Amino acid sequence: MDRLSENARLMIVSDLDHTMVDHHDPENLSLLRFNALWEANYRSNSLLVFSTGRSPTLYKELRKEKPMLTPDITIMSVGTEITYGNSMEPDNGWAEFLNQKWDRNIVSEETSKITELTLQSKTEQRPHKVSFYVQKEKAEEITRSLSSCLKERGLDVKIIYSGGTDLDILPQGAGKGKALAYLHDKFKAEGKLPKNTLVCGDSGNDAELFTIPDVHGVMVSNAMEELLQWHAIYAKNNPKIIHAKERCASGIIQAIGHFNIGPSISPRDVTDLSDSTLDNFDPAYEVVKFFLFYERWRLAEIGKSELYMANLKAVCSNSGILVHPSGIEKHLHDCVNSLRTCYGDKRGQAFRVWVDQVLPVQVGSDAWLVKFKKWEQSGGERVCCLTTALLSSKDVTVADGLTWVHVHQTWLNEASPSSSADWLF
Repeated sequence: MDRLSENARLMIVSDLDHTMVDHHDPENLSLLRFNALWEANYRSNSLLVFSTGRSPTLYKELRKEKPMLTPDITIMSVGTEITYGNSMEPDNGWAEFLNQKWDRNIVSEETSKITELTLQSKTEQRPHKVSFYVQKEKAEEITRSLSSCLKERGLDVKIIYSGGTDLDILPQGAGKGKALAYLHDKFKAEGKLPKNTLVCGDSGNDAELFTIPDVHGVMVSNAMEELLQWHAIYAKNNPKIIHAKERCASGIIQAIGHFNIGPSISPRDVTDLSDSTLDNFDPAYEVVKFFLFYERWRLAEIGKSELYMANLKAVCSNSGILVHPSGIEKHLHDCVNSLRTCYGDKRGQAFRVWVDQVLPVQVGSDAWLVKFKKWEQSGGERVCCLTTALLSSKDVTVADGLTWVHVHQTWLNEASPSSSADWLF
């Protein structure tokens, strides 16, 4: 990735449904725990890759439903599409590679003869992927006969059965593991192979990820039988692959700690953030910590103490200014005073705050410019603003934390609120 000038400290490659995203966790706590850990400790020097069976359409739908971070790289449609960055720029070289010995028309023709196959929705049919539903007891027989038939027609395909119902037909060179191997080769060619890669999955279409040389791997605790069976046959004695005790994103955090590849305590797991100590000034951690306090204050998850307000004013410059997304300028100390009156106003509500793409740049010996997206979800409404903050270490110690000097916010086009009266920071 062009964003990093050297080898990534860590690259996490994670499946989404039932791996990064826990659909049985209505409060999304495990995902929010991961978000805070990633933005506080990894975003600036590491790479986040989402590898999903979802098509671009369903992937974007999931992003609207869940508090997901923005990945650096997205692998979609069971490893047949690779895109980069916020704009999801496609990797055309990957698409050209997959065209070898692949003819979608022939696949469609042969599968139409099998009555037990039910075509999935149009959104899930992609240039290099044809997807069906099939009953579990029929899957093995159909996979075997279809593989033979398509080989006779001159194609070289891969058939993946996963989730107990999904059957995907891809070019032989496709798949989540092959897409990751392709990315590794690209990084090697640029001299930027990540120092560590952690792959994360729960189902059969994730199995390939664990076969890539030198990666660490975690099967989350809720992994499906098909993946556990694959592991028992092919990777039982591989110390680099673990079956986590925790579900979904919490299992990913557990794996980071197990393999000792970086910090594994999420700021969301720190009860009193004011007691947290750092060795150096860390603007990303300060941003995450600030907005976690903001969430807890409004949910009344911490005590209503004037000491908190005094500490908050202490980390805001006396002359500091907040440019509200509406365009109104406010003194930061006035914003703190406004927050005082909002203690517990979200108590008992589905209110969450998270930050995404926290990227600090040092602009002086004692100053950092930090850009990030700040999200708030209250009930059914989700709003976001693009934020730029100037933080300073002048005349303070590491224990004091950084001082907020200036904050400028603008609404994200597709996520502006119906009313901005409730937006404080």
